This record gives sequence, C-alpha cells and structure tokens, in this order.
Amino acid sequence: MTPVPEPPAHPPYSSSKSAALTLLKRQPDASLEEVARGLGISKVAALSHLRQLESDGLVERSYEAGRVGRPRVRFRLTERGTAFFPQAYTEMSLCALEFIERRLGRDAVRELLSQRAGDVADRNWSRLKDGPLPARVAELARVRTEGGYMAEVADRRRGSVELREHNYPILALARVYPEACETERRMFESLLHAKVDVSHRVVAGDPVCRFRIRERRGG
Repeated sequence: MTPVPEPPAHPPYSSSKSAALTLLKRQPDASLEEVARGLGISKVAALSHLRQLESDGLVERSYEAGRVGRPRVRFRLTERGTAFFPQAYTEMSLCALEFIERRLGRDAVRELLSQRAGDVADRNWSRLKDGPLPARVAELARVRTEGGYMAEVADRRRGSVELREHNYPILALARVYPEACETERRMFESLLHAKVDVSHRVVAGDPVCRFRIRERRGG
C-alpha cells in the first residue's frame, strides 16, 4: 500500500506556534516579516517560534537572492508539517480503495468516489441552493472548511468567483487515485449549478487548490 506520512508527534503547541503553522499553510514561503505581521508579534518572537518548529521538523527555510544585500529567508511547511493538518483517515481510505480495485477493478473505485461525492452533495444541497453565485460559493467555502480543507473566497470578478483550498485532507489518496480530484470538481458544478475550472492543484505540487467558478450560460 502507498505509504502515508505519519502525523508529527509533539507536545501541545502554544496558540502562537499553531497560528504560525496555519499561516504557513495559507501562505507558503512567507518571510519572517510576513509571519511576524500575520501573528501580530515581533520578528524576534516570530523567529523563536519558527526555530522551534524547524527543530521539530515541521518548518523549513529557503533563501531568495535579492539585488542587494543578504538573501531573503523564506519559511514553508515540510511534508511532516503538512501532516499536522487534517488528513481524513487517509491510510484507512487508501487501504479500502486498493482492496476494491484488486477485487472489482478501477471502475468500481470511480463509482465509489462518485457515490461518496453524491452523498456529500445531498447533505449540503439545502445550504447552497439559493442566492447569488458569490453567496453560494462563500457557503461552499464554509462547508469545505468544516471538512478540513481551509477554504476561502479569494477573488471576485465580474461573472466569476475564485475559491481557494489551502489544505487537502485526501492528498495521499488523490496521488494514487487522481479521479478523486475530478469527482470533487464535478460535485462543485452540481452543487453550485455553475462552471468550475481548476488552475492549481495541491496534488500537482501547487501550494493551494484554486477553482474559478462562473455562472453557466442561461443561468
């Protein structure tokens, strides 16, 4: 079975360290100044938190060369740090899907993923059936955040709305069964009665999943 990163073992973190992890999940490659500003603390205090998280293997740094002076330090989560966030029983789910594939074939896996998406859509239909598109996308973001996806409405343009998801609880599963990503996209279209395009995917190595959502022609 495909190995799944183990969640990090650590003592309970302070609210500031947990907030630092959340900030880096939402804003990969943040500078020390950006982390300090986001947490509302001094750069000295922010660096202290980041060093502890580095020591625990949850955060790593890189260096960005500038035109003048020293390279600028950037911070991001390690794979171990990403596992700090909800992973939705990935190992158990992978085991079940691989068993189904061995016994019944890949089509059975696709059918199960589709059925699961349909169940999720049915449970949330009443929350998303009414209102203008931006309001329905905002409600979808709340639904997804409740599921551990750390979703937000990031950008609104005339006729479209962008939804971003900073955490992907089924990441390890989607690496083995990329059909899961397309199933979720189709679920969005069904729930919102809208056209949904994907420009970025965490499973493809991007730091965030980005969906551009537009009204369907004809309403």
